[in-house]
Amino acid sequence: MSDTTQNRYYPTVLVGYYLDEPHMITITESAQEYLAELLSKQEDALGVRVFINDPGTPRAETCIAYCREGDMEEGDVEEPFEHFTAWFQGRSIPFLEDALVDYSPDRMGGQLTIKAPNAKMPRVSDDSPLEDRINYVLYNEINPSLAAHGGEVSLIEVTEDQFAVLQFGGGCQGCSAVDMTLKGGVEKTLLEQIPQLAGVRDNTDHSDRSQAYY
Repeated sequence: MSDTTQNRYYPTVLVGYYLDEPHMITITESAQEYLAELLSKQEDALGVRVFINDPGTPRAETCIAYCREGDMEEGDVEEPFEHFTAWFQGRSIPFLEDALVDYSPDRMGGQLTIKAPNAKMPRVSDDSPLEDRINYVLYNEINPSLAAHGGEVSLIEVTEDQFAVLQFGGGCQGCSAVDMTLKGGVEKTLLEQIPQLAGVRDNTDHSDRSQAYY
C-alpha cells in the first residue's frame, strides 16, 4: 500500500510536539464520521477530548469523551476536524504516539476502537510532569523489588506541598515492615531521583492483613 493510499484512508493529524519531535495520532475517516454523528446528538458538546488515565503505567487507559464547556485543561492541544473539534490532553500527547482511533461497522451497530501502543510505556524527562516522573520510578525501580514479596505501590496524588501520596497493595498492605519499606526504600529512592518532592505519605488501610507478607 502506498503512502498516498494510507493517508487517504488514515489521515494523520499532528497533535503536538514533545522533546522536539512530532508525535502523531491517527483518526480514520470512519471514526471521524462516527464521532461527528454522536456529537450531532449532543446539544452542549463542543467536540471530543482525548486523554489517557495513568499514562506511562500498567494501568494506562486511553479515553475519548464528549468535551463540554469547562472540560478543557491548560496545556490541551486543540485540533479542528472537518465536522468537529478535538482536544488532546497535553500530558497524554507523548503517550499517544502511533495511536489509532478507528470505527468498524457491523450488524450490531459497530464499534469504536482506540489503540495506543505507547500508552503504558514510560516517557519522561526532567521537564515531564511530577506525576509522570514519580510513576516512572515506582513502576521501573521500586515495584520490581516489591514484587518479590508480592507487593506493589501506586501513586494516588501529589499534594500542593509536594508530597507524594502512595497506596500499597498485595503483600505490602498490612505488612508489619511497611514503615521501613516506605521510609528506607520508597521515599529514599524517590527523593534521590526527584529532589522536588518534599516526601511521601501512606494512604493505605493497613488494618487488612489478609495478604501481608510479614
